[in-house]
Amino acid sequence: MLSSFGKSLIAAAALAITMGSGAQAQDKLKVIVFPGLSNLAQFAAESQGFYKKRNLAVELIYTPNSDELRNGLAQGKYDIAHGGVDNAVAQVENDKTDLFIFMGGNSGLNSLFVQPEIKSYEQLRGTTMAVDAPNTAFALLLYKMLDVKGIKRSEYKVQPVGATHLRLAAMLKDKTYSAAMLSPPGSIQAEKGGLKDLGSAVSVVGPYQSDGGWVLRSWGKANADTLTRYIQANVEGIRWALDPRNRAALVAVVAARLKMPPEIVAESLKLADDQKGFATDARFDTEGFRNVLRLRADMLGTWGGTPPAPEKYLDLTYYDRALKGL
Repeated sequence: MLSSFGKSLIAAAALAITMGSGAQAQDKLKVIVFPGLSNLAQFAAESQGFYKKRNLAVELIYTPNSDELRNGLAQGKYDIAHGGVDNAVAQVENDKTDLFIFMGGNSGLNSLFVQPEIKSYEQLRGTTMAVDAPNTAFALLLYKMLDVKGIKRSEYKVQPVGATHLRLAAMLKDKTYSAAMLSPPGSIQAEKGGLKDLGSAVSVVGPYQSDGGWVLRSWGKANADTLTRYIQANVEGIRWALDPRNRAALVAVVAARLKMPPEIVAESLKLADDQKGFATDARFDTEGFRNVLRLRADMLGTWGGTPPAPEKYLDLTYYDRALKGL
């Protein structure tokens, strides 16, 4: 029989396990993202147990538009945001939100899609185009693509519709929406629905840092260890997702997460491969981000046309720490 001392040790061990389990359950994160292929790292980290391995319970929440993503983060409804990093810039400049971008992701894989009867950029004059928000991210890509082709901002209208899947739905339902920026899988569905691809954004505007992650500065400082572990899980996730040996499994994961036919997902991933759209280890593309800032300066006249240094919006020390710990 166990002595009273032995029983006390067992009881203490059981209590420690219980307390440890309780601590593990506390590492919950609400992460707001746009529904789409841009979340490969998150989908993989979730499905392959990389979050769980690092004591994280991550809830991925789909945003209908960038306003909800930005406002929800600022209000503390969400801990972490992922999306086009120009949204983070807009939060700093327009709303004076104190935040930082902590990791990269991809180039956005955006292309300009138009109604099938439109044969050239010239036919877009005087028309209405669907955007998410008129003064951030992919709308600015749209403006720049048109500007390069000689179509000035005053020569067309834009209508805020929402995220990629909502812009696609609007164009398929209502032909008065002449064009929109779309990314996979929406762009694959657009082609199958008869819409026409006028070309990729990066082919016109050059390198572009699209999706990345950002947090409120106060939250990042208070949760430095949690954020580091979150980055590590995402890096493990994108490594798994970009490994060709895992392609069949990845297609199944993404198809289930986005409720998409596997063949659409497979085509989307091939497009991402062809364009080298996803950064190795989700590294941040500083030169692509300089282009993001130049677009805002050029298209909106922000900062009097001269963008600030990228470092104003960045704190990559969390990413560097996370990578060293892998």
